[in-house]
Amino acid sequence: MRIAFVAAGGFDQSGRERIIPSLVWLVERLARRHDVFVYVVRYHDVPCRYQLAGATICDLGRPRTFRQQHAALMAAMRQDGPFDVIHGYWPQPAGLLAVAAGIRLGIPRIVTFDSGEFVSLPRIGYGGQMSWRGRLGVSLTGRLATRTTVCSTFQAGLARAHGVEPDIIPLGVDTALFTMHERAAGGPPYRLLHVASLNPVKDQDTLLQAVQLLRTRSLDVRLDLVGEDTMQGALQARAHELGLDEVVTFHGFRSSDELVPLYHRADLFLLTSLHEAAGVVLLEAACTGLPIVGSAVGYLADWSPERAAGVAPGDPALLADAIDGLLHDPKRRQEMSRAAAAWARQHDADRTAAAFEGLYHQVVGRV
Repeated sequence: MRIAFVAAGGFDQSGRERIIPSLVWLVERLARRHDVFVYVVRYHDVPCRYQLAGATICDLGRPRTFRQQHAALMAAMRQDGPFDVIHGYWPQPAGLLAVAAGIRLGIPRIVTFDSGEFVSLPRIGYGGQMSWRGRLGVSLTGRLATRTTVCSTFQAGLARAHGVEPDIIPLGVDTALFTMHERAAGGPPYRLLHVASLNPVKDQDTLLQAVQLLRTRSLDVRLDLVGEDTMQGALQARAHELGLDEVVTFHGFRSSDELVPLYHRADLFLLTSLHEAAGVVLLEAACTGLPIVGSAVGYLADWSPERAAGVAPGDPALLADAIDGLLHDPKRRQEMSRAAAAWARQHDADRTAAAFEGLYHQVVGRV
């Protein structure tokens, strides 16, 4: 099968930095059995081609308008084609480009909704429902796609509320990399780990406030924050304001292999996002046996209370209570982490690739 995959980024030639590991793992597994071409918009300034994970990456070179993006994609696909199916990841611009190209070429069109397409968070200016252009783009993409997918039951509920009926295909991780680590019951100081870009939707401010509350309860905790800083040091300044300089460490970006030791040494993994469509980092943490607590969105909403401890987003007191409770209940931590690990390992990157292969075969020939 010849597969065209359209994305807004995440396939840097380094294969290490500025990649979306779960997408690279998916493409790598598909490329073992199929001819895969990945078309990238909004990344390199100049068009280029290279090989990555067994696939041909064709960067379209940041064409500015949708019309220009569509023209560049059509030209590249006609050069590389014909294709059996086209798959767009995220509706704008990749998904909408994929459905437009698929209609033009007469091939099936798969679109994955795996971001903030169905939400509006005006306080931080986030979400596909914030503007009429965003709402129109999401609606058109959902209507024109042959099939749509999401990664979590939580996101499927949001999609259905906006007239999109998706298949649920979790985007799994490489379980050979994220190995299980048995943890002793242990004691203070407790290491808390958070992995995400530093940005408003991840709501690390709530996390810092929760840590401050834990410190006022004389609970000895250390917080490791891992992720690219998109807020120009605002969170570091906030940690200083809260008196947390000695207990919070900002690690910046870390590649997947560099994350594994951090997962292994932590006692709890924390997620504080105001919204997540799924949250692949939870799968990584779960595969290492790390208990999870945080905002009841994405996988965390799906898993709570058996596989994770979920609380309402944006509430430092509730988050602190949940952390406190888990740190003092080693039996529950162990039961919860084992259940999460079993789920994450069952829904790994190999299973994701097999599920998409099955979906592609279902739709090929039906257009």
